[in-house]
Amino acid sequence: MTTIQILWVDDEIDLLKPHILFLERKNYEVTRSTNGADAIELVDQKNFDIVFLDENMPGLSGLATLSEIKKKQPNLPIVMITKSEEEYIMEEAIGSKIADYLIKPVNPNQILLTLKKNLDHSRLISEKTTSNYQQEFQKISMDLAMVNSYEDWIELYKKIVHWELELENISDSGMLGILESQKQEANTQFFKFIKKNYEDFFTAHDKPTFSHTLFKDYVAPELSKEQSVLWVIVDNLRYDQYRVLEPIINNHYKKEEEHSYFSILPTATQYARNAIFSGLMPLEMEKKHPDLWKNDINEGSLNLYENEFLTAQIKRLRLDIKHEYYKITSLKNGKELADNYNATKQNDLTAVVYNFVDMLSHSKTEMEVIKELAGDDKAYRSLTLSWFKNSPLFEIIQKAQLLGQKLIITTDHGTINCKNPSKVTGDRNINTNLRFKTGRHISYEKKDVYAVHNPKDIFLPTVAINSPFIFAKDDLFFTYPNNFNHFVKYYKNSYQHGGISLEEVIIPFAIYSPK
Repeated sequence: MTTIQILWVDDEIDLLKPHILFLERKNYEVTRSTNGADAIELVDQKNFDIVFLDENMPGLSGLATLSEIKKKQPNLPIVMITKSEEEYIMEEAIGSKIADYLIKPVNPNQILLTLKKNLDHSRLISEKTTSNYQQEFQKISMDLAMVNSYEDWIELYKKIVHWELELENISDSGMLGILESQKQEANTQFFKFIKKNYEDFFTAHDKPTFSHTLFKDYVAPELSKEQSVLWVIVDNLRYDQYRVLEPIINNHYKKEEEHSYFSILPTATQYARNAIFSGLMPLEMEKKHPDLWKNDINEGSLNLYENEFLTAQIKRLRLDIKHEYYKITSLKNGKELADNYNATKQNDLTAVVYNFVDMLSHSKTEMEVIKELAGDDKAYRSLTLSWFKNSPLFEIIQKAQLLGQKLIITTDHGTINCKNPSKVTGDRNINTNLRFKTGRHISYEKKDVYAVHNPKDIFLPTVAINSPFIFAKDDLFFTYPNNFNHFVKYYKNSYQHGGISLEEVIIPFAIYSPK
């Protein structure tokens, strides 16, 4: 086992001999220095794991020594030790990114605690996290055997995502593999739950909020003349991705409420997002707004009338509000809105659809670079976080906070990393989505899909006579027998939507007030 190397810098180092002996008995190796200049040279000569640095030394001060060491070794943990409790000294030291701050006189246990905290931090967290998940594993397994309501599924999925985020940064990859197996089993059971209950939900008294009731249930109650609202719909944002963005949002906003709602089927933009803005199921949109609903089986330019749908819903709900709608489909669009965002302060509601995450997920099938950057869910979350922190959307949210606007953030559906093919055939007019199919003469593996032979039963319009809808389960994606191997190679491990999975169906929705 490698010995931990400590550099202790103090002009009265001889008085600290008992502390140093204590550490050496604990198998730490301590190098002593009486001044800042020598300490800086020692850092050049030897690889230290941590530095204890006295703040008040003759000659080069502790703060000056700290600055010089950080220039040479920016990631070397430095613990500042001082007699003074003056606030400016603490602020200077903390601003220089010290690892810890101790006030003299220090005792050996304080020193040992800060060593454990800074050098064994990752190991201790890893061990504790692994232990906690091992205890939770059995409970999740029991929940999976008993879950029987939409509320239970929401809670179970949140629990799985919590442990996914907890386990992704520990050294024991085996635990993450076990959780992944649990998530796969959960998706298998969730598919059965949706297949059994989806049609009945629309007439049941106890049912989740779906896409078409989202605005009425959760957004409309927040609208008033007293405080304007920024409503952001980030296309394709999964619950786990929202979780990693949340700490950034929390720097500017305080969360008031969090809900989860269910995306309608298909979990695809044409259906789910139009349902959000219209407050109607697709079959109702076709009947009430034939000029706005485009009953085309392939996606692309099918969400051109979201603002018209929203305006009609606001009128139908008799809301006396002023609203504006923006769709951001490029970096240029985003920057233009960010630059001019203060003009929205006159609105009661500003609705912003941000398509970047959708473009990112689709790009993964088209661009090898994106495939490399987002090879799995952990990388996909990391990429989403990096984008968000540097995006015009984050700037828009910051400006909304300065205007005192309430923030509502949600999405229309999620995505799943598709890993396994399922063969399907149909006529040449069958749609191209990889997670749901509709059209005539469809042939498919019955065990792989939820098939709805009369689309009106789930409030979907029929694209042609005898055109059922089929929805893929788990992490399957539909492939054609022709050129099967090429198709599989091209789309395997790509992020798709339209089918039935926890990731696609259970949607984040949060309401924030400005700090």
